[in-house]
Amino acid sequence: MSEIPEQTQTNLSAPETTSESSISWTENVKSSVGNILSSWKLKAGLGVAALLGVLVLSFFWQHMIAVVGMNSWASRSGARAIECMVRDTNDDQYVSCSALLDQQIVPLECSSSLLNIGCRVNYGTAAPNLKQLGPRAALR
Repeated sequence: MSEIPEQTQTNLSAPETTSESSISWTENVKSSVGNILSSWKLKAGLGVAALLGVLVLSFFWQHMIAVVGMNSWASRSGARAIECMVRDTNDDQYVSCSALLDQQIVPLECSSSLLNIGCRVNYGTAAPNLKQLGPRAALR
């Protein structure tokens, strides 16, 4: 008859699946992130987004500086800031803005330069105050 070989017991420990699977999981995540970060599509997308950000910032730069000056002027004079134009239309480094002071709209020219933040009242386009000029001024 055939003999059945004796089975010997060996002390093999069970594989630690938790640590091996966590190591392989973290390595998979690292390699996936590495693949994503090395992708030319991501680099091109980040480059395009940065370029668009710079273009938008440069377009609205004059407006942002003028709004800071208008808000400063309005807080010092007790007026309520209304709004500024987006760009300097006549290239004099001032953006047209307006504020409400004593129920009258005050036309302002606010600087679009970071070195000269502030506003000046544009009297040339301001409508005359008919109450102060008297009743004859209204008839003219």
